[in-house]
Amino acid sequence: MCDDDARLGRRALFVTGAAAALTLRGVTFARGADDMRQAETRTVRGTLPPGSPDFVYVPVDVPEGTREIKVSYTYDRPAVPAGTPGNALDIGIFDERGTELGGKGFRGWSGGARTEFYVRADDATPGYLPGTINPGTWEIALGPYTVAPQGLSYELTITLSYGEQGAVPEPVYPRQRAKGRGRDWYRGDCHLHSWHSDGRRTPAEIAALARAAGLDFINSSDHNTHTSHAHWADVAGDDLLVMLGEEITTRNGHVVALGTDPGTFVDWRYRARDNRFGRFARQIRRSGGLVVPAHPHATCVGCNWKFGFGEADVIEVWNGPYTPDDEVALADWDSMLVASAREGRAWIPAMGNSDAHRDPDPVGTPQTVVLADGLTREAIQEGLKAGRSYVAESAKVALSFTVSGGRGEHAGIGERLEVGRDAPVTVRLEVSGAPRCSVRLVTDQGVLFTGAPLPVTGSGVVEWRTTPSYAAYVRAELRHETAAGPLPGALAAFTNPIFLGRR
Repeated sequence: MCDDDARLGRRALFVTGAAAALTLRGVTFARGADDMRQAETRTVRGTLPPGSPDFVYVPVDVPEGTREIKVSYTYDRPAVPAGTPGNALDIGIFDERGTELGGKGFRGWSGGARTEFYVRADDATPGYLPGTINPGTWEIALGPYTVAPQGLSYELTITLSYGEQGAVPEPVYPRQRAKGRGRDWYRGDCHLHSWHSDGRRTPAEIAALARAAGLDFINSSDHNTHTSHAHWADVAGDDLLVMLGEEITTRNGHVVALGTDPGTFVDWRYRARDNRFGRFARQIRRSGGLVVPAHPHATCVGCNWKFGFGEADVIEVWNGPYTPDDEVALADWDSMLVASAREGRAWIPAMGNSDAHRDPDPVGTPQTVVLADGLTREAIQEGLKAGRSYVAESAKVALSFTVSGGRGEHAGIGERLEVGRDAPVTVRLEVSGAPRCSVRLVTDQGVLFTGAPLPVTGSGVVEWRTTPSYAAYVRAELRHETAAGPLPGALAAFTNPIFLGRR
């Protein structure tokens, strides 16, 4: 065992893509071709100062004959003044193919969810990829998420085990279609975390909770890793479509890759100022996925969305239990709808997801209900991207929302009613499963209708008449009763808009 006190003088600054990073002095192992030792261990100690780059790499010289790489780490958590971030250190690993942004060297990431991991040919810790251990320079990636004013002191323990490698498993992925009901409304939750990142549930546990919540489809979205992709096939079925993705967790916001091809990894090591997000948004689309900025106004460190919405296919405006940051996200999205209507340009639909990690986080609260031609990846994505969807707090809530004209014209959620500016139109909302909730109809001019609370049965019908000159679009909200004050109650459901008038 040896110590490497990695001080500033032993660091080298380099650039990966556009993101500055630090690489420390390498760790070497002395095993030779005729060495009979079964394992060797090295310990690396160092201190990262405040203002450290987002990523710090520790090179590890992996010799021929290595069977397993095991890494554990600790770091100090000194007391800090109120309102000052303490220490938080993430970890992952890249293999001999390197750390190039968007390259092929990624072998796993656990963020701050684990204190140790291993990688072998035949197996790996969740969040890490099994595969051949090739000789060469591997890189342990440290991510100083936050650093206390005193600095962040860490200790890495690296153990290489030697011997014959096992067989690399052949990945099996879930089918991209389920039985479905033809053209119908399907319920899904597309932001979920398993034990492959910072979740605490297995894929089997998540699938069971999804079925219990009345869901038809889900999307895997572990932070900065795609290793769960090969672990969903056994839990998918004719009644549950499992799409594959990732939550790309940058320091300037999170984005869900929704429904990418199996085995797709999307890099996250950049900030908005690096001008790299567009490249990876295009990668998501090339891989068959949708780009969904997540919880854009969340208050956690690094969660607030700073990349703009020019690349977004859908926006997640309701994330988990309804909170004030969701209210801000909903209002911000509505302002975007106003601008789209005024300028006659394309609009971005909204969705909601649970972001469930562990008990007691409920899966399917909220859920997005999408009109699709079938229960397939492509059909669900088409419906989401077209905005043919609404968001509900549970499977108990069901909506039918339409607008009709005087000559039989008709449009549903996400569509446009093509009538003249002054043509009278009728907005109709049918609700079930929302006892004591109030209906609000929101337009580009603001809230133009607020109904009385629905009866305790939770069912009701609301009709409202308007014209395209008065309302360029209309969407519906269901709100719970408020105890006091002028603020609206928490959402029970909301729809994407129906646009009114000719283009």
